[in-house]
Parts: sequence; structure tokens; C-alpha cells
Amino acid sequence: MKVLTAAQMQEIDRLTTDRYGVASLTLMENAGRGVVEFLERHFAPLGAQKVVILCGRGNNGGDGMVVARLLRERGLEPRVLLLADHDRLKGDAATNYKRLAQSGAPESIPDPAAWQRIKGELRECSLLIDAILGTGLAKPLGGFLLEVVRDFPGVFPQARIVAVDLPTGVSADSGELIGECARADASVTFTAPKVAHVFPPACRRVGDWVVKHIGTPPEALDDDPDFYLNVLQANDLGWLVRPREVESHKGNFGHVLIVGGSVGKTGAAAMAAKAALRAGAGLVTVASAKSALPVIASHAMEVMTEPLPETDSGSVSLRALDDGLFDTLVEGKSVLAVGPGLGRHPETLELVRAIVNKYDLPVVLDADGLNAFAGCAQTLRPARRVRVLTPHPGEMGRLVNQETSAIVAHRLEVAREFAQRHCVYLIVKGFRTLTASPEGQVWVNLTGNPGMATGGSGDVLTGITAALLAQYPERPAAEVAAAAVYLHGLAGDLAARELGEASMIAGDILDALPKAYHEIGARQSN
Repeated sequence: MKVLTAAQMQEIDRLTTDRYGVASLTLMENAGRGVVEFLERHFAPLGAQKVVILCGRGNNGGDGMVVARLLRERGLEPRVLLLADHDRLKGDAATNYKRLAQSGAPESIPDPAAWQRIKGELRECSLLIDAILGTGLAKPLGGFLLEVVRDFPGVFPQARIVAVDLPTGVSADSGELIGECARADASVTFTAPKVAHVFPPACRRVGDWVVKHIGTPPEALDDDPDFYLNVLQANDLGWLVRPREVESHKGNFGHVLIVGGSVGKTGAAAMAAKAALRAGAGLVTVASAKSALPVIASHAMEVMTEPLPETDSGSVSLRALDDGLFDTLVEGKSVLAVGPGLGRHPETLELVRAIVNKYDLPVVLDADGLNAFAGCAQTLRPARRVRVLTPHPGEMGRLVNQETSAIVAHRLEVAREFAQRHCVYLIVKGFRTLTASPEGQVWVNLTGNPGMATGGSGDVLTGITAALLAQYPERPAAEVAAAAVYLHGLAGDLAARELGEASMIAGDILDALPKAYHEIGARQSN
């Protein structure tokens, strides 16, 4: 699903009318109907609610007036307040004002004095529909509308608030808050989510959001390369939970080779290996320093192991490249995952740079594998093969020689530019993890929670990513990487639901993976 700015949404609406022949009035009617469908599903019985609808004088207010008319047609009596003089309405909003007026015109509340006179009458409202501004805000809220928004907590103390498109005062085009704004319990948006729906801190003001389709053909969104932001949802992942063929064998689901672990850091490699198995890989082999392997093997009986020469510190030595040892090791493997617990010995980092650039199979690069390219990302040689990098902001900062704070502040721009420049698939971890492709597309992940901020969580993601690449080589790598992030976050959400965030450990995410698959499958039928 695409994520749009306000200007992109306006262009999509224009194309829907001009190219595809869907009248703008029809789009507004469908938008209002979508809001009513949401209300009927989540606030039933609606007849028990005391509904107030606040309408602005633009198209968002027009949507609100459609909602009011449709509710009246269902026998409800919402109180409808137009925060403007009705003679200032234009276009489709004016048309829907006239349609609504046939069953009773909205009350005109054009100024602070009128608002002060009536606001004491609204305290019993149980359901407030915020249809004041929507996506049309380009500057901080001020004047009369700011006064109204500031009054929300006192005037509507018991009300659940549903925003039409966005809460009043939230700019559609940024996760940053540009001024004071309303807070909604839920938001109903149209055609596609906007930037503010998915990025913090604005996303915390919109509440739970849902997209209603109002008549725009899907191809109108897919044809424009400038629409580069995406979100992945469970109903996009039917391919991930399709039943396996009855005559399948382990060779059908890929063989993941994990190069990781070192003395004192065996858990990371073991965790990645178990995650790869839980995510469906047919075979998993861990190659590690010889003295670390017994501990790694003890954590996962289903995992095969291969000993490699080691340094004096107990990490994998560059001598692993001698006599074709590593060439033999990669034969028959589907995906190479490098980095979990590998250590930072200079020989080990040199080995990482060599194998990542040498072999043609897909690579997942994490943890100390990423640190091998700190400050020298330009040595990632251009290649046609798939390379997925999974840094957290600190590791990303080391890759591009920037402070972590700068990465956090500009994650989207940094991720997109790096993926395009180095022809890699980049997963920048954190709240709203980003997956960027060499083509400039970016997926924003909506699953996950703070309980996943625990040691080993990234190793689980590495294993999942490698396993999905091994099983689905025919699918676009960006889609597979984004799916791995979604699955990882969903498993974390399910673990948090059962255990709470504070008590979660990475193993809980691993244990919840089967439930995450089940959850995705269940959502396909809804």
C-alpha cells in the first residue's frame, strides 16, 4: 500500500476524476460512506451514541456533512456544527451542505463568540467526528480553529474522537508536529495513508487508522515512480502462508549458511540459526570458529555446523579462505548470512569484506558484518546479486560516518540514498523500521514494540530474512525483506501481548514466530 503526501493525494483525486471518470462528488460520497461503515463496525449500536460532527468549510467538512446525512438516513440525530458561515462553502462541500440541509441545516458556528455560547451544551457527547481540516493543513493551526481544538479535552471529556483523514492540526506531510493539534482515538483516511499516519510523533495523534477505498483505481497509484513510500499489511502476505506442496522435501526450502559466532558470542549465531529454521528454511548451517561451535550446536540440535580456523581471540580467521575451504563451504547454499556474534578482530573484518564481495549468492549482512564496512561502504562492490544490510541507527551512522542522532533525524532520506547509491537492500531498524530498495522504494513497517529492544532481537531478524530469501528467490527481494521485518515485528507484538514488554527477551520473539504465521494466515480470510 502506498503512503502519500497531501499534494500527491490531490493529484490522485484529480487523475481519478479526469482520467478515470469518477466524479469528485462521488469520491466525497464514498468517503463519507466509508466513515459511517467504520462507525457502524466499531461503535455499535450507533443509536446509543451521542454524536457531534464538527465540519470545516473545505472538502473535509464536506465529508463530514455526508457522514451526517447518512447517519440521519439511519435514524440517528447527530449534532452537526459548521465552523464557518455557510455562504463561504464552495464546490462539493457546498453541494453536500444543501443535501444535508434538506433534513436540517448544520448549525453555523463561525467565530469564537458563537463557540463560547454553545460549547457547554456538548459535554454529553460520546462520539466526536473531527471533520474540520483533514489533510489540507500547511501551517500551524491558529485563530478560531486553534481555540476549538484547545477546548476539546474540556468540552468533550467523555467522547471518543474519530478523525476524518487526520486530526485537526496534524500536517499530512510529516511525522513532525508543526503546531498544536487534536488527538484522535481513530482516523479514517481514504485511498492511501498519509505520511503523518505512519511516522512519529504525528502517528501517535491519529490513533488506530484504517484506509477506505473510494473509487480510485489501483493503477493510478502504481504508475507514478514518485510515490515511493509503502506500508506492508497482513493481507499483502498471502504468499507467505500458502500451504506447501505435499511432495515437498527440505531441499525445496533453501539452505542458509550463517557465518557468525565467536568465543563469548555464541548465542547470536545460534539465535539467528534457530530463527532461520523457525521461519521455514529447509536446512541451516552455522560456520564459526572451531572452539565456539560446540556451544552453538548445543543451542540448536537441528543446525549443522562447520568449523573454521580462528584467531587468537576466538573469532573466525582470514585463513578460512585458504585452499578453497570457503569455496567448498558455499557450494549448494541458497543464502549467506554474515555477522551475528562474529567479533571485530581485524582478520575477521577482512574476511567479511572478502566473502561479501566474492560470492554470487544472496547475502544478509548484520552486526559485526556491518562493522566490517564502517567508514568504507564504498568497498561494497556493485553487484547484481541481492545484498540485504540490517543496521540499527548506530551501525548506520558508522557506515556513512554520521552521528547516530543525525541518522535518527533523517532515517528516510539516509536509507533511500544509501540503498540507491550502493545497490543494496537496506533495513534500518528501530521504531517504524524502514526497508529501502536500490530502485528507491521504501517500506515503513507498522509492527513491533519497545519490548523488542533487547539483545538478540536483531539476530532473530537476520535469521528470518535469510530464511525468506532462501525460500522465495523468485519474489522481489525488497518485498521479501519487508515481509521479514513485518513477520519479526508481529512475532514481537504477539510475545508482548502474552508476556508484557518489560519481560520480553529475543527468545520470546523466536517462540512466537509460529503464532505470527498463524495470525497472518487468519487475516487472509477477513
